Amino acid sequence: MAIKPLLDRVLIKSLESEETTKSGIVLPGTAKEKPQIAEVVEVGPGGVVDGKDVVMTLKKGQTVIYSKYAGTEVKYDGQEFILVRQSDILAVVE
Repeated sequence: MAIKPLLDRVLIKSLESEETTKSGIVLPGTAKEKPQIAEVVEVGPGGVVDGKDVVMTLKKGQTVIYSKYAGTEVKYDGQEFILVRQSDILAVVE
């Protein structure tokens, strides 16, 4: 069984953030800010959403920056994912 997003949804997985500052200070888990950079795990097929035709431009494996409070957190098979709309993706990191 796998997670397959519907319509304009994108399944992403947050990339681990740095645990040490540039000056060498190690941050505990509670002090770290949630990263906004993620890897695209799966992409929905697109289609008509709210009366508009949505073409999916993202591809599996891309690194993206997403909106801070976007999406729904999902735990599946011991891993944590975030399910967001394509419009919540702000940029692709190249």
